[in-house]
Amino acid sequence: MGDTLYDTDLIIIGGGPAGCAAARMAASVGMGSILVEPDRLCRNLYRIPALNNVLGGYTGGPELADAIVAELKTTELCGLELGRHVTEIHADDDQVTATLDTGASLTAPYAIVATGVGPLQPSDAPWITAPAGLTLPAFWQADADDAQGRTLLVLGGDRPIGTFLRAHPTTETRLLVAYPAADAYKIEEIRDDPRVTLVPVEHLTLKAEEGTPVSAAAVGQDGTWRTITADSAYLSIGNAPTAPPGDLTRGPDGYCPPTDQHPRVIVAGDLRSARFQRIMTALGSGSEAALHAYYAARDVPAKG
Repeated sequence: MGDTLYDTDLIIIGGGPAGCAAARMAASVGMGSILVEPDRLCRNLYRIPALNNVLGGYTGGPELADAIVAELKTTELCGLELGRHVTEIHADDDQVTATLDTGASLTAPYAIVATGVGPLQPSDAPWITAPAGLTLPAFWQADADDAQGRTLLVLGGDRPIGTFLRAHPTTETRLLVAYPAADAYKIEEIRDDPRVTLVPVEHLTLKAEEGTPVSAAAVGQDGTWRTITADSAYLSIGNAPTAPPGDLTRGPDGYCPPTDQHPRVIVAGDLRSARFQRIMTALGSGSEAALHAYYAARDVPAKG
């Protein structure tokens, strides 16, 4: 690498479970890192009320997030750039450069990109027609106290529905879950919950403007029409990758396959693929990414 001077050993873009795990692992092998996160560390994890796929006895997202954040903040080799986001990432033969929204640049031999995913909106789903510019909150943002005794229209059948029901077993919230045929496999865990009414649809047209109450016209998968009314509407139609602009290779689905990237750019966590969006896989992926950078910096060949 010659006499190149770097700002740090490793730039980590994204402060969710994968990015935090990468910073912690890097420090454990003596690598310094700078972690860039536009919001709070583990932001989305704080919004998951119930967990059923992590080790360590954690039953709620906030509890696990607190533990991860506390661990990271005692990691002396990790510098935090909170409230900042990366506007471009550039990789060349000798280094990776991450440009921040302040205009400042960070350089390192390697970068880990763990920016994860964000919720899709109605305009992203071909089976939904909605007023132009309409945005709806993701279902995992629903407040259980506010939802008590109300009827919520949930568009899509993604996992946060089951998480909500497990976390609030006594809630009297009624969920009308409208989903396309492609989501049929996702609704198995909620099919028998008496608080859920499943509405398989071919197409759904939202009639109301943003706010409450809402009304929708639905064409069922059997061709029949029905009108759906609810107190409010939420999205559970999936997520889209939130990779920063620059030297990242994206697949047709927008995700960034790790094997397709520049050798100095390592992708970790949910950004890799829609198939592996779990907290445990994100933690393992972030740790593995840091070790990848550690061994690559020392020219240690990978072994099968």
